[in-house]
Amino acid sequence: MDPLFLLIQVMNGVQYGLLLFLVSSGLTLVFGIMGVINLAHGAMYMVGAYLAYFLAELTGGLFSGILVGLPVMLVLGVLIERFLIDKIYNRDHLYQVLLTFGLILILNDMQSILWGNDTHGVAVPELLSGSIPLTETLNYPVYRLAVSGICLVLAIGLYVVIQRTRLGMVIRAGASNREMVEALGINIRTLFTIIFAAGVAMAGFGGMISAPLSSVYPGMGDNILIICLVVVVIGGIGSIKGAFLGAMIIGLVSTLGPVLFPALASVVVYLVMALVLLWKPRGLFA
Repeated sequence: MDPLFLLIQVMNGVQYGLLLFLVSSGLTLVFGIMGVINLAHGAMYMVGAYLAYFLAELTGGLFSGILVGLPVMLVLGVLIERFLIDKIYNRDHLYQVLLTFGLILILNDMQSILWGNDTHGVAVPELLSGSIPLTETLNYPVYRLAVSGICLVLAIGLYVVIQRTRLGMVIRAGASNREMVEALGINIRTLFTIIFAAGVAMAGFGGMISAPLSSVYPGMGDNILIICLVVVVIGGIGSIKGAFLGAMIIGLVSTLGPVLFPALASVVVYLVMALVLLWKPRGLFA
């Protein structure tokens, strides 16, 4: 196998892993801290991608579309948490599954009504439309490198917020003992709203920046939800560090698996998950 081709696949795997972390970190925060199984997380990714497509055409570019789309995703997260999720915190997980599955159906139907069922493309911003020559015949897109850089910066920023700020301290305390946090006079309801809205915004932002890479099509959130659940299970529910490591593992395995083991391409991700759970039943960083 050509070493340069293998290097390109590794770079693609790293980029995909960083994107997976961006999306799955919101899922693991919501599940680990709020105890909510949000099956609609993938649908939020899809909504973000469609907003990028719609707003990029409306505003004249992807960057401006993202600037407008991110506040929309935050507001959507606040509304869903306040009017829907808030009603089921003290109920069985089955209610959460049913509610968030219903949200998937609603958002998919809304997408179909607003934007139709065709596949759409989103243009790469002109500033990042070039490529870096690796050989006379092989180039690597600048936009993929930019996506990797953006996701890495956000990963570092999320780590700093969780580990080094007062908000992060409250979030970690809420994950450990929410009753004690409330007894100390902290409004846990507002904290949950912030966490859920941030999770929705991260999923939407992931969809926005990935839209030029994978096109925009109906049901695109279903596949990313399954992969993100695998990432969360491997990393350990509620662990940002685990989500990062799990995302990098799955990103590399998803990219290199079909190249190195073509016969196992469709199951290699789940084989890795099974092996990790045999070793660490609660994930790498439970």
